[in-house]
Amino acid sequence: MARDRVQVQARLAADPAAVWAVVRDFGGRWHPWVSAMRVEAGPQGAPVRAFTVTGEETLYREQLTWFSDSDRSLGYTHLQGIAGCEAYDARVSVSAGEGGGSVVLWSAEVEASATRIGAICEGTRAVFQAGIAALEGVTAPVVAEAPMPAPVPVEPLFLDDLPRLALDVTPPQDGARLCLFLHGIGGGRGNWAAQLGLAGSVMQAAALDLRGYGDSTLGPRQSTVDDYCDDILRVMAALGARRLVLVGLSYGSWIATSLAMRHPDLLDGLVLSGGCTGMSEAGPDEREAFRVSREVPLDAGQSPADFAPAVVRVLAGPTATEATRDALLASMRAIPSATYRDALRCFTNPLERFDFSRLTMPVLMMTGEHDRLAPPAEIRSVAGRIWDAVPRADVRFEVIAGAGHVCNVEAPDSYSRHLLAFLRRLP
Repeated sequence: MARDRVQVQARLAADPAAVWAVVRDFGGRWHPWVSAMRVEAGPQGAPVRAFTVTGEETLYREQLTWFSDSDRSLGYTHLQGIAGCEAYDARVSVSAGEGGGSVVLWSAEVEASATRIGAICEGTRAVFQAGIAALEGVTAPVVAEAPMPAPVPVEPLFLDDLPRLALDVTPPQDGARLCLFLHGIGGGRGNWAAQLGLAGSVMQAAALDLRGYGDSTLGPRQSTVDDYCDDILRVMAALGARRLVLVGLSYGSWIATSLAMRHPDLLDGLVLSGGCTGMSEAGPDEREAFRVSREVPLDAGQSPADFAPAVVRVLAGPTATEATRDALLASMRAIPSATYRDALRCFTNPLERFDFSRLTMPVLMMTGEHDRLAPPAEIRSVAGRIWDAVPRADVRFEVIAGAGHVCNVEAPDSYSRHLLAFLRRLP
């Protein structure tokens, strides 16, 4: 097999928001060569567009593999239609041009037989050129935001075996799928108050106090990530769930990814906010420095309540309201010293380096625009690594405007809209 790359870039006078409004419609008939188009759901819910072009009877099928409104970019892979093509992965992005207008970049990595690759690449270049030319002069449509659904009721639930686990839970629905929310080191299940009832309108949802937090208790020994994974499986069993969608923030994202590495067969979706890899890719010296620096105040007799204001100054974005800062302060102040130390030691002793090829389920990654601990460039890079590692990946990446690290608390509406869109498209 031979490999080649096709890339077409063009500058348009049209506004980038208007151009992206057209391009982002993966199933739209905006390309001038398309004669018929329909959208199908792939095996895990990823959109698949099936189309014909003028003058041909061939049915082409392409699956959406990458999507980001924040970056105005999408990616797709070829499934059917191009004779002699072994692999075909394309990306299209729209950015603002210097001095106005927009820049469209459309590229594809092609693998095909040596006898066919030249013709495939020549045809691809013509497709890209015609599509970009058709975007000149477009205007942004006026699209009204869909109203949020009414949140469903939430009730507390306690699992009294040791360690005791506390949850907030929405009513069960048809099926046996559970959306489980996991908070960060400075949090608790109440951090998900704005999302839990909304998610419960799509499927049963629960927010867990991790062991040692809130109304949950620590185990008899130092916690490991395997212990957290066991807790998740215990929650599944208690609620009769056979399938999971995990939603994590920071430390909770690391735990969620760890569970996904161990049991990818259990997950229908993975939502990672403000982190993913944790300290799994850090060296021993970096992990130890991280732990020691954060245990210094504990060793000096302070509790999380004493250094909560300093932590919140790092967590919160520059436009966070006083109410948001107060909520983050209350959450941090409620953490027992023993729990904080237990989480730090668990976090800095990861059991493995993650293998992203195991994340075969749909993945949504989000982070705050002003996140100092998991900045957009870092999370975008990790999302790209997942996209590269998984054949026919299904990865979405979004930046939550104006928010810091705890983006679901600072910008609940924006966060919830991305989350609900993700949950609703799962099969």
